[in-house]
Amino acid sequence: MKVVALAGGVGGAKLADGLYRVLPPDTLTVIGNTADDLELFGLHISPDLDTVMYTLAGLANPATGWGVVGDTFTTLGMLERYGEDAWFRLGDADFATHLRRTAGMRAGQRLTEVTASLTAPLGIRARLLPMCDERVATEIETPEGWRDFQDYFVRRRHEDRVTQVRFAGIEQARMTPETADALAAADFIIFCPSNPLVSVGPILAVPGLRDALVASPAIKIAVSPIVGGKALKGPADRMLAERGIEVSAYGVATGYVGLLDAMMIDLLDTADAPRIEGLGMAVQAAQTVMHNDEDRQQLARAALAFAATLAPRQSVV
Repeated sequence: MKVVALAGGVGGAKLADGLYRVLPPDTLTVIGNTADDLELFGLHISPDLDTVMYTLAGLANPATGWGVVGDTFTTLGMLERYGEDAWFRLGDADFATHLRRTAGMRAGQRLTEVTASLTAPLGIRARLLPMCDERVATEIETPEGWRDFQDYFVRRRHEDRVTQVRFAGIEQARMTPETADALAAADFIIFCPSNPLVSVGPILAVPGLRDALVASPAIKIAVSPIVGGKALKGPADRMLAERGIEVSAYGVATGYVGLLDAMMIDLLDTADAPRIEGLGMAVQAAQTVMHNDEDRQQLARAALAFAATLAPRQSVV
């Protein structure tokens, strides 16, 4: 069995980790969002890729879901003494990741290649792929104008009203051969519970990737990031509402019509099932909130078992 997960942010990383723990590790590929990458202090930073990487390696800070557990901030503190605005919190171990990534890219390596060179030493046997090797930047329009994603999300604590989202540079992006091969070979493709607009959205916007998903013979299911009308973390609920999309599992499903065979929703949202089924998707309700490692694995097993009912030829993990 080969499984591909599309992931961005903490929620996506949690389910990817659950899949990693219940599957033979070399059968999982995670495609991560890179449209919220940024350059800071001369370094290329890939927040979503790193969140997945640290989570799979067992290094993620459990209090935040991102960053390295037990990290120190000596380097950042010295930069502040030099007058730098340290609005984006980078720990010392985290700096090492960005130094290594930047050095590799300046030496001519693709982001895909550099990512593999980071995951292997951390003992990660799953494959972590960026959505593309080209630079793509999520930009957020607010009543005060356009802002880079991290300026909106971190510096301004995602408090601005969002009127539009765009992905600068997406026209020049290309699906990598590694991603194309993974999608073509997958038995199951799982959309993790990530923000559909700014985490999964950029992945689907890479030219050729949506078509490859549609063409893939894999069973495709999504786990809703909206539970009981709210996002568990981040501004997904407000962003959906501000874009005129119903803040519900059904609202999320409307954005995936034509892509998914099925959707998993939380037990709180069982009433949405008939409407989602009306979109042409099978539906299963389950406990989707992941408080701990056991919850992650339980949800991963439930997603795989649900997918297997839609593809009886597959064995259940």
